[in-house]
Amino acid sequence: MTVAPAEFTPIGDSAVLVSFADAISDTAHAQVVALDRALGSDPPAGMTETVPALVNLLVAFDVTETDHADISAHIRGLLPGLQAQGIAGAQQRVPVCYEGDCAPDLAAVADATGLSPEAVIAAHLEGDYRVLMYGFAPGYAYMAGVPAAIQVPRKPAPVRDVPAGSVIIAGPQCLVTTLKMPTGWSIIGRSPARILRDDPDKPFLFDVGDHIRFERIDLATHHRLSAEAEHG
Repeated sequence: MTVAPAEFTPIGDSAVLVSFADAISDTAHAQVVALDRALGSDPPAGMTETVPALVNLLVAFDVTETDHADISAHIRGLLPGLQAQGIAGAQQRVPVCYEGDCAPDLAAVADATGLSPEAVIAAHLEGDYRVLMYGFAPGYAYMAGVPAAIQVPRKPAPVRDVPAGSVIIAGPQCLVTTLKMPTGWSIIGRSPARILRDDPDKPFLFDVGDHIRFERIDLATHHRLSAEAEHG
């Protein structure tokens, strides 16, 4: 992987934003993931957190231990070695039910794309999804990989009280909601997967860079798995 020049921007008094591009690209995101992992393996003194996004990485630090200059110098020392960093994420499978109330927008997506509901489901299942970043709400993993045939824009207005576990799409992105919240994305299924974890070392099911494949389940299986997750 050829590493593009990085831009360093101080954020307040306790963070540095490292940017690899000003537009979304696979190359820039690969560099973000590689740098995030490099910092995990070789953290500078005083670093407290890294937050990967689409084309940049926020590196937070304790101002009583270090400063912008030292953090930036450490990161610059890691950049040449990113060419050798592997960025292959874990492969994960997530069950999805596309039936009834689990998929209130499935018919609308079918109408918008000129496909049958079954063809929309088939296309969604064929996608190879990659976690790009977390944002907006706890555990909201933004994934790239929605097939072009079923890419639809956001709705003109958001819908309130969308259940946790809803599988939603907008443009090329997909995510599985973790909380009851409003969304303007299209709801095409629901998953019983527990994305929020009771583990401080790994609070979310996915890591940035993971590859996700969705697997179809019926409504009875969804109810059973949801009950097991709730009581497990």
